[in-house]
Amino acid sequence: MAPTTPAYQITDLFAERARKIAPPTYGTELTKIITVSFAYGLADPILFPHADLATASAAVLAEEAPIALNYGPPSAQLYEQIIFRLQAQGIPADRDRVIIGYGSGQILGLLPNVFVEPGDVVIVEGPTFLGVVTRFFQAGARLITIPVDELGMDVDALEETLSDLKKQGIRPRFIYTIPTFHNPTGATMPLSRRQKLVALAAEYGVLVVEDDAYSDLRFQGEIVPSLASLDKEGWVLYVSTFSKIIAPGIRLGWACGDPAIIQRLAMFKSEGPVGPFISHVVARYCATGKLDHHIQELIACYKHKCNLLLEAIAQEFPSDVVALRPGGGFFVWCKLPPHISAKALLTAANEYGISFLPGTRCYANGQGDDAIRLAFSFQTTEKIVEGIAVLGTVLRGWRN
Repeated sequence: MAPTTPAYQITDLFAERARKIAPPTYGTELTKIITVSFAYGLADPILFPHADLATASAAVLAEEAPIALNYGPPSAQLYEQIIFRLQAQGIPADRDRVIIGYGSGQILGLLPNVFVEPGDVVIVEGPTFLGVVTRFFQAGARLITIPVDELGMDVDALEETLSDLKKQGIRPRFIYTIPTFHNPTGATMPLSRRQKLVALAAEYGVLVVEDDAYSDLRFQGEIVPSLASLDKEGWVLYVSTFSKIIAPGIRLGWACGDPAIIQRLAMFKSEGPVGPFISHVVARYCATGKLDHHIQELIACYKHKCNLLLEAIAQEFPSDVVALRPGGGFFVWCKLPPHISAKALLTAANEYGISFLPGTRCYANGQGDDAIRLAFSFQTTEKIVEGIAVLGTVLRGWRN
């Protein structure tokens, strides 16, 4: 007897937004065992400051357990440490201008709650970090993409877009940008572009959201002032994280900006403040002064891995694959020759146990089949060399 369809389905109970949301696509294409993955920007676990965090944890349990293990706000000392780091960068910061979240991703994910009604315009880069941008789209934002080149966002194209939108009576809610060691391209926006971007934000009355997850991991080049340090009129919200400089698993990030924004972000943190215990542990660790030394160790390791990856690419990839050298961060962006599809290349590479992020996963407007992102942060040096050799073989197979 044929099975009957139940009168009711559990999915009938889903809200419209839950029915429409697309499931994650990462990993779904894998039909083979992946032995070397360049797909995700994971931190190298060998570099985690295990012993120092254990010492800080023991000190918190011994001296601050009643407050650190109970309900309550994040450590006041952690706010002080974050404010100190911000002020050292020339960013105006005080307690009313700073919020601590469960990683920068939580804070960025709250932005639509504060700023976006369905149909509102949000300006993003192309390519960009879709892990955050998808949240804007799911909230009903109409995304407009501004191209990114070797120097970051094309601010001339941005100016033209803002002018056109103003003629239509449209005021974008915010501009999302990663100006330093851009994810995925690794590009760093020069000072002149930064100055123009900040000026455009003030001229058109648009918030700029500066996602600054990687700036501490500089391999080369001079430090460029953050957008927030250049902003004199309050149009920049600066967002950063401990994930890349301590460990992603601690889930601590922060934002600094206009107190009205900070207040409203806090209102939408329905789960309440971040865990007091981990905030006390990180505050203790930072107060020892060891974080800056640890960052130098991270830079040395990630710089070596980046150089090794680029050397392997130069040796193994066809000469018409163009790899952009980043000044820091976790990623190398490769432009493919016209006859190679990033998605098709991924399918072929998976057959050999190699994975990466195709450029199509980095654009909100469907572009990107002409590029790939390679993350060098997690893999060992041996796996980097092995993986690029295999991927080079697959690429050269398109010649035959």
